[in-house]
Amino acid sequence: MIRVLLADDQALIRGALSALLGLESDIEVVAEVGTGDEVVPAARRTLPDVALLDVQMPGKDGLAAAAELREAVPSCRVVMCTTFGRPGYLARAMAAGAVGFVVKDAPPERLVDAVRRVHGGLRVVDPALAAESLARGVSPLTDREREVLRAAGEGGTVADVARALRLSDGTVRNHLSSAIGKTGARTRAEAARIAEDCGWL
Repeated sequence: MIRVLLADDQALIRGALSALLGLESDIEVVAEVGTGDEVVPAARRTLPDVALLDVQMPGKDGLAAAAELREAVPSCRVVMCTTFGRPGYLARAMAAGAVGFVVKDAPPERLVDAVRRVHGGLRVVDPALAAESLARGVSPLTDREREVLRAAGEGGTVADVARALRLSDGTVRNHLSSAIGKTGARTRAEAARIAEDCGWL
């Protein structure tokens, strides 16, 4: 049996995925959680072979949970399963240790096949997303630019962002200016939107 952990903050989606996988004779859903914070504790309790993680969840997002899961239960293979098929998410998921990336609007048999294939040691990536990711390339933003842009995207002045991140106003302005230039945006709000759309934040 392939033991699967499901992590998705939408109970309806989580239940549907569980029911879908439960129809397969060789797959057993051993844990279902609704936040990224619950992933590692549930995996330690149930020792799944495969974890299907949503990208956007309360608490830790799926990408952070994937990285923690790789450290805590290295035998568990991670597949990101998300509505948001953004190219930047793919690169970040692979960097976090995921071996698969599927979008929720894929046919059900593709998800089941992905579980079996990653359990068998293969990598599985949505082909359209892989092509788009290659076309866009890796994120041009540094970690600090991402952090500043994410904070700025939540609103507030430069001083607010500087205070929250414990940086000087000038440093925040420099990072925002650099991020705006790299994304080809005209404003910090537009830069944050572009970066979010690309999955870089």
